[in-house]
Amino acid sequence: MIVVATRTNDVVSDMPPPVLPGGSFGDNVGRLFDNPDAYFAKGLLNSAIVATCVTVSTVFFASLAGFAFAKLRFRGRNALLLTVVATMMVPVQMGIIPLYMIMVELGWQNRLQAVIVPFLVTGFGVFMMRQYADQAVPDELIEAARVDGCSTFGVYWRVVLPALRPAAGVLGLLTFMQTWNEFMWPLAVLSPDNPTVQLSINNLANAYFKDYTLMFAGTTVAILPLLAVFVVFGRQIIGGIMEGAVKA
Repeated sequence: MIVVATRTNDVVSDMPPPVLPGGSFGDNVGRLFDNPDAYFAKGLLNSAIVATCVTVSTVFFASLAGFAFAKLRFRGRNALLLTVVATMMVPVQMGIIPLYMIMVELGWQNRLQAVIVPFLVTGFGVFMMRQYADQAVPDELIEAARVDGCSTFGVYWRVVLPALRPAAGVLGLLTFMQTWNEFMWPLAVLSPDNPTVQLSINNLANAYFKDYTLMFAGTTVAILPLLAVFVVFGRQIIGGIMEGAVKA
């Protein structure tokens, strides 16, 4: 992909294919952003907004719910947790039609709210954070915080959330990648002139003449934010593990 993105269309069908990058990447990227059908710059911006909002919301609400399910005692806790886990068994495809009908009723077609709000929290995130909180946060630590006068939310914010940082980093990374790469739901609810980055690449692929260097240049540019997020979250994960380590 990267090799073809740096070359011209003349080498696409060469046998054997080229294995070294060329010098046309800058030209291809320029043509990519100038393409009137792709709206590539807008797609990158929309994807950044959507993925960031969904990631922050998922980590916050999933860690909050995970703390509640793991450390708080309330009636119906196990049944409610089972209901949350059961949502993971429902295929996403089954929810597209009723979800689209809800978006129509709310008047959110072709608006970013339609690809943000339905995914602000996930059953997988809640279950993952609950399992980690159950093992990583001692009950004695929570009791000590309550003795010091912390409210329930204060215990979560000052004690539980720092302890959950490694799991939150993993969940944030997975959520950002999944949201950034999401294609089917944005295709259903957004128009071609207000796309996410995956729809922009799809618009390039749907052209009458398939410009493979343009498509691969778009794909290469689209993965750069994922690599940056992976590096940042990777450091956070390692840092959280080191901070949480207990010396013998």
